[in-house]
Amino acid sequence: MSLKKINTALAAVFILFILWFGTEYILSPETTAPGYGLPSWPSGDGDGFLIIKGIRDVVLALVLGILLVTGHRRALGWVLLVEALAAYGDMTNVLAHHGSVATALGVHGLTATLMVVNGLLIMCETRTITTAPATPAPQPA
Repeated sequence: MSLKKINTALAAVFILFILWFGTEYILSPETTAPGYGLPSWPSGDGDGFLIIKGIRDVVLALVLGILLVTGHRRALGWVLLVEALAAYGDMTNVLAHHGSVATALGVHGLTATLMVVNGLLIMCETRTITTAPATPAPQPA
């Protein structure tokens, strides 16, 4: 299997996972939120804040999906690298608020790191290699 196919499959998995997770936060925030890793939930009408996370995740997935479908692979690599910051931010948020270390590292940190790896692999796949000129440059006398 070629590097391009592996990268495409990994990117597609990320897109589907992020889209699914974001949609779950929008449709059922109260049942999805416990998996985020925080020790307590917003009091009162906190669902609105959880839905914001869902909307963010859906938008992140759609951006990746558009780049994948349109064949903008180099941009896809860059965006994977940048969007990994959102998952690292989620990890930091959970850790800063004394949430589950296992969830912070095992879900958010692992997801972010795999996104970085996928982004770097796509960047390697799409890099341009310049060739040396066919004739040597003239040397000063």
